[in-house]
Amino acid sequence: MRGAARAARGRAGQLWPRPPAPAPAQPPLLLLLVVLLGGAGAQYSSDLCSWKGSGLTHEAHRKEVEQVYLRCSAGTVEWMYPTGALIVNLRPNIFVPTKHLTVCIKPAPGSSGANVYLEKTGVLRLLVRDAPCSPCSDTEVLLAVCTSDFVVRGSIQDVTNEPEQQESAIHLNVSSLYRQKSKVFQPDPEGGGRWRGHIKTLLKCGVRPGLGDFLFTGQMHFGEAWLGCAPRFTDFQRMYRDAKQKGLNPCEIGTE
Repeated sequence: MRGAARAARGRAGQLWPRPPAPAPAQPPLLLLLVVLLGGAGAQYSSDLCSWKGSGLTHEAHRKEVEQVYLRCSAGTVEWMYPTGALIVNLRPNIFVPTKHLTVCIKPAPGSSGANVYLEKTGVLRLLVRDAPCSPCSDTEVLLAVCTSDFVVRGSIQDVTNEPEQQESAIHLNVSSLYRQKSKVFQPDPEGGGRWRGHIKTLLKCGVRPGLGDFLFTGQMHFGEAWLGCAPRFTDFQRMYRDAKQKGLNPCEIGTE
């Protein structure tokens, strides 16, 4: 299960893709990238705020990376029939000096969605993934343990569905808190050294309460915790043990 982009409500500094419009043939992928940088004296040039392109201009066998440069306070990116990857360089056109952002958009097979990465010092960090419901591979789980904003061991206490938002809130009973960058999980008022909190995922993933412990990982997206990889804890113990024996575990974490 993976965290996903929120639907189109602009907030300061937010980036997300718009779902593709259906079509009889291969559906084009329409990506909307919005950057709102409010403040006195903000101005922009309309010809540098939006970009529209198509992967049909590339040869089918080539995996090209296209560069787009935008300098404004608000704009859109529309990418039809995407191929390769799209690098979007954002340089806000405001009087107050600010750092620029570089975002990489990689389309999913069949134009069914896209992953959005934030580039920092030459390293791509997954910002939004457009397939949260697929199980993670062993490698993805081990990397998620090292790079996620939160890593906990626990069980699903309850699931609250939000049909209007197409989201589900997963309420967790946490027994081991390995990492959290914000106060998603708070000590259980009943004590016992446990924590409670909730994380979100897509409604279509169909998460339900159940027995057993899982390792929950994920990222913070615009102040909300979104689920990433979540293997059963016994499966994670096996993955970690096998990787450690081969010297392939990317970081250390307790598995008991």
